[in-house]
Amino acid sequence: MEPIEINAGAWYLRALRADERVDDRPALLAGGITDPEYVVRRSAQWADESYFSWAVCDPVTAELVAEIGVAPEAGGAARVSGWSRPGHENALESGLGAVHRFVAGALGLRPESVAGSAG
Repeated sequence: MEPIEINAGAWYLRALRADERVDDRPALLAGGITDPEYVVRRSAQWADESYFSWAVCDPVTAELVAEIGVAPEAGGAARVSGWSRPGHENALESGLGAVHRFVAGALGLRPESVAGSAG
């Protein structure tokens, strides 16, 4: 599956990026994610539909302020988790609501929130 962008009102959600136009790696580092292959792995997981992740972004700067991940599970459930950079908890909350709706409506799975990171 190709990554799907989601409008979450004041925020927009897109696939993680590390290219000539947008590089999420510095923001990921601020979130404690140090794996240099993290963005590549997340892209591959979209392709094989094993994990879906979104960068929750400021609509003006396109800066990643939070990340949300969805792990499909057996029995039609989907584990939803996320993290935010300090001061951006509202972006995470808005994004989680939009992702829950996407998981239920577009993927036909039962979203179940869990505490912790999207890793």
